[in-house]
Amino acid sequence: MATPEFISALRETAGHQRLWLPGVTALVFDDEGRVLLNRRTDTGRWSVIGGIPEPGEQPAACAVREVYEETAVRCVAERIVLVQALEPVTYPNGDVCQYMDTTVRCRAVGGEAKVNDDESLDVAWFAVDALPELNDFGLFRIKQALTETPTWFDPTGNL
Repeated sequence: MATPEFISALRETAGHQRLWLPGVTALVFDDEGRVLLNRRTDTGRWSVIGGIPEPGEQPAACAVREVYEETAVRCVAERIVLVQALEPVTYPNGDVCQYMDTTVRCRAVGGEAKVNDDESLDVAWFAVDALPELNDFGLFRIKQALTETPTWFDPTGNL
């Protein structure tokens, strides 16, 4: 994931200390019920699509922007799936971040799925019963997006 310019500027004065940041995950489904995934350049693994909102950017707008930037797919945000504080992450350079993830279910409305930036090695649609190997983060979010339950949150802090 490329570091947004505003984070780099903040790091100049904050150093490596933990930053509390917003994060957005976008789960895009097509008319066939398939979910859009990308294979990340940093890990080589398939993943759900996500990123960091720009200052002042709304979560739904961020989801739509990130999907297009990474996959060339046009989508519309339909609903919030979940909101969850994630565990702190330490990056190889020593920077520490902790994200408040807002996961948004989206519906594809145009474009052809393709690698559209340098953050993805591959982009593809997958039937939900034939997903590639995904981490628990992605699997849980896809499962929640397929339910008709209201927005999920973890009141105990234990997923």
